[in-house]
Amino acid sequence: MDKKKNYFKELASISVKDKTEKKGKFSYLSWASAWSLVKTAHPDAQRKVYESEHTGLNFFTDGRTAYVKVGIIIDEMEHIDYLPVMDYRNNSIPIEKISSMDINTTIQRSTAKAIAMHGLGLSLWIGEDIIQTIKQPAQPVSKSPVPKTSTHVELNIGDTNWTKVLSYIAKNKELGLPKIIKNLEVKYNIKAVVKKELSKSIK
Repeated sequence: MDKKKNYFKELASISVKDKTEKKGKFSYLSWASAWSLVKTAHPDAQRKVYESEHTGLNFFTDGRTAYVKVGIIIDEMEHIDYLPVMDYRNNSIPIEKISSMDINTTIQRSTAKAIAMHGLGLSLWIGEDIIQTIKQPAQPVSKSPVPKTSTHVELNIGDTNWTKVLSYIAKNKELGLPKIIKNLEVKYNIKAVVKKELSKSIK
């Protein structure tokens, strides 16, 4: 059997005991350690953080709460995880109280879960009890430094995201500028001069 057909068995057989950390009575594997192990075994592995086609933001909402959608691609096979944006009690956070840190934390949790679907550390997620005990993902355990992954994009006037942002504002003017800016800052870094320009489109 070739490697492509057997990669799940290969990843599932990797011991993660020396990479796991304890949170209460549970053991868990941080997203950074999981990603490091996956990229070592499969350098071409990719992560895809999905964006809403309606808002251009890196989360989805029903108007009350939100969730993220993260895919991990290994050997042309993608597994996608959907994860609600939750607080440390495992309760969904109301959309008006969600911060950029909440979104970033949820994306990293979802990354670990999507990786587990490919086999690595899957046993740790049986019952998904572990997610109820974690407020934030653990820092890398490995000795080799793992680059931090930023989910923010610099928003500049006239760049490739500008049209999407203006379209979002046009559809949500009733929210008011402060709320719109707060929602956009979940994904974008927005400088004062850019905010000033955005304010013109809401008048």
